[in-house]
Amino acid sequence: MRSEDTLFVGGPLDGRVIPVLVGPTGHPPKVYQVPVPGPDGEPPTVLVYRRVSVQAGRRLVLHRGWKYEYDPEGGPVGPRWPWSKPRRGPGTDSG
Repeated sequence: MRSEDTLFVGGPLDGRVIPVLVGPTGHPPKVYQVPVPGPDGEPPTVLVYRRVSVQAGRRLVLHRGWKYEYDPEGGPVGPRWPWSKPRRGPGTDSG
């Protein structure tokens, strides 16, 4: 399989470039989960990073690639269907 060197921004992996496997479309996964073992037999912690496009600037140019940004909330990771109800979270108006 092919991999692509991808930059990680924020969280414990800030500034690291890690090779990430790409799918059949040539894109890395939308969500990258990093399991971190817990100390002294505690349950492992899962760090969640979300894929975002690398912005080249204000001009319209070819796609420059992807990077992963740390998601401290680590929200739902499953598929998001177009007919699903909007997710409630920080920054959404509840009323």
